[in-house]
Amino acid sequence: MDAIPRSFTLRPAEVRDLPAIAGLIRELALFEHLEHLCEATPDKLMPHLFGARPAAEARVAEVEGAVVGFALFFTNFSTFLARPGLYLEDLYVQPAQRGRGIGRALLEHLGALAVERGCGRFEWSVLDWNENAIRFYERMGATVMPDWRICRIAGPALERFSAGSAPSASRP
Repeated sequence: MDAIPRSFTLRPAEVRDLPAIAGLIRELALFEHLEHLCEATPDKLMPHLFGARPAAEARVAEVEGAVVGFALFFTNFSTFLARPGLYLEDLYVQPAQRGRGIGRALLEHLGALAVERGCGRFEWSVLDWNENAIRFYERMGATVMPDWRICRIAGPALERFSAGSAPSASRP
């Protein structure tokens, strides 16, 4: 039986994709109601994706030559497994392109990449209100970890923290 040809292509992101990736990140921020936090621009992404010491990698999905989706990821490390892991920071497919298998293909591609690189885990986060995404991830075999919470220090609080002036816990 012949495989049904895909109407999209996946490939590693290239420098020429930076404007499209930045645009998709802005779309994602809008969807997540976090546009006020979005600072992504092609210039800000450039050194972190394509500089001398990249912090992350990206794959893009194209339909008829247009970038319509992306997955941005990086290597993390599990001390318990004593192995690297692959962490998916963001996955986004434009709404008009959903239902074509692009999101599934990006996730499967990264899962295969994690195996190829000897990773012990492939992880990502999902907003608790994004029921469609949660159901999609669960159908793909992912476990939503109910006992874990993300801790974050960012912006001015990170500046204060790095200067050693983080708020102290009250003592009885």
